Amino acid sequence: MLTQTDQETKLSIPEIDSIVQGDCLTILETLPDAYFDLIFTSPPYADNRKNTYRGVAIERYVEWFLPISKELKRVLKPEGSFILNIKERTVDGERQTYVLELILAMKKQGWLWTEEYIWHKKNCYPGKWSNRFRDAWERCLHFTKQKRFKMFQEAVMVPMGDWANKRLAKLSETDRTRDESHVGSGFGKNVSHWLGREYAYPTNVLHLATECANRGHSASFPISLPTWFIKLFTQEGEVVLDPFIGSGTTAVACIKLNRHYVGIEAMKEYCDLAIEAIEKARNEHKATRIPDQQMSFRLL
Repeated sequence: MLTQTDQETKLSIPEIDSIVQGDCLTILETLPDAYFDLIFTSPPYADNRKNTYRGVAIERYVEWFLPISKELKRVLKPEGSFILNIKERTVDGERQTYVLELILAMKKQGWLWTEEYIWHKKNCYPGKWSNRFRDAWERCLHFTKQKRFKMFQEAVMVPMGDWANKRLAKLSETDRTRDESHVGSGFGKNVSHWLGREYAYPTNVLHLATECANRGHSASFPISLPTWFIKLFTQEGEVVLDPFIGSGTTAVACIKLNRHYVGIEAMKEYCDLAIEAIEKARNEHKATRIPDQQMSFRLL
């Protein structure tokens, strides 16, 4: 497992399965075009946690991130995906708009805003403010370079659930044919298609617990979050980039799923945490590599 400084990478490409210490933009500029299958990251908070993670001022957040997103677009494969975990702050009782502004600015860069997934923090502590309630969700914005991209939907299917036992027990004639929407939306469904199935496709709301043991990092997310997206958008042996890897959660998820990773982190103390987490994951995993099974995928 390799750790490098930004000065060492001026004329070199970081090794696969490595953490590179240095400025994110500086390191990205050294990486080759169309190299990564998936980019998953959660960048520093806007104007928050300055003492532990170099928060960026709200008024310049978009300006700060655009050069980074430009480089991310360059290093992502044409059929790859970029997942951006982010949530706008509330200041003086008003929700700020920099995330929405960033989405529009990235679209001008040529990104396609393909989807928005919601991470519902199902174990967040209760609480309220005078004009709102506790934040219990964050955005996971899905950007792509083109309309046709790799997506392995079967890899994240979920059990049908108890609803199917009652709902599918007695089907009407309407349930056995495609029932078109009655409001003219163009959508329809055939309920009988789910007979005999054990699994169904999930929604775009992910009900995942927060990270309770943050391992010395003030903004760590649970391993289940990158795991879900790595399964959805990559196959074994492919390469994932996290340009703000923090304490190494994305890398640990890659190890457990037999994917490769490259991580970038500016702060040495977080690099050290990541190295520790990665070494522990490798010792626990000790996977015997087997030939990758070919899974069919859609270029959507």
